[in-house]
Amino acid sequence: MKAGKRFTAAVKKIDRTARYNVQNGMKLVVDTATAKFDEAIDVAVLLGVDPKQSDQQVRGAVDLPHGAGKTVRVVVFAKGPKEDEAKAAGADFVGSDELVTKIQGGWLDFDKAIATPDMMATVAKVAKILGPRGLMPNPKVGTVTMNVGAAVAAEKKGKLDFRVDKAAIVHAVIGRKSMGPDKLKDNFMAFMTALLKAKPSTSKGNYLRGVTVSSTMGPGVKMDLSDMVDTQKD
Repeated sequence: MKAGKRFTAAVKKIDRTARYNVQNGMKLVVDTATAKFDEAIDVAVLLGVDPKQSDQQVRGAVDLPHGAGKTVRVVVFAKGPKEDEAKAAGADFVGSDELVTKIQGGWLDFDKAIATPDMMATVAKVAKILGPRGLMPNPKVGTVTMNVGAAVAAEKKGKLDFRVDKAAIVHAVIGRKSMGPDKLKDNFMAFMTALLKAKPSTSKGNYLRGVTVSSTMGPGVKMDLSDMVDTQKD
């Protein structure tokens, strides 16, 4: 079946006027992921914030209970004992100035970057390369830390970093189709709990405006917001 026909068939399985609870929603997302590869499962959350205001930025991180369903390549900027700690924890590449030179030469074959605080002046040399790609180490999400071993282990397991974009939407990949609806449900609820905890105190009215889950090639499934524990009205 061609991609267009698969998508059309998948759409017919969804009631576009309905809002699905988490259990049924995850089953439907998996059922409508009909591509021949292991599709990623994406969550898009529209928030009641104004991202232009510095006090309404939403950003955070959460350890997904079942990981992200993919291999995460981690680099660490560190020296001395911390370099050894990072390597022992399973970092794919560890270094300092030589790592900066490698990145300046166009190498970006990694998914996450971690740095010890004393290395941030060195990392700053490639900030313009890493920043736009979401790879810049940041203390707010635990990627600037002296505890590099634990940070590497968390990233390898599937720590999810999230951040609201200019349209007040947070996008997050919570796993893969092959994980099945039950594990995806657990990951989804962990992400939503972290997102709710990240609610700015200056956000008034409805914080969660809409939640849609979809696979890479599948249609969106709208979720029932009553499933989410939320302080909707302040």
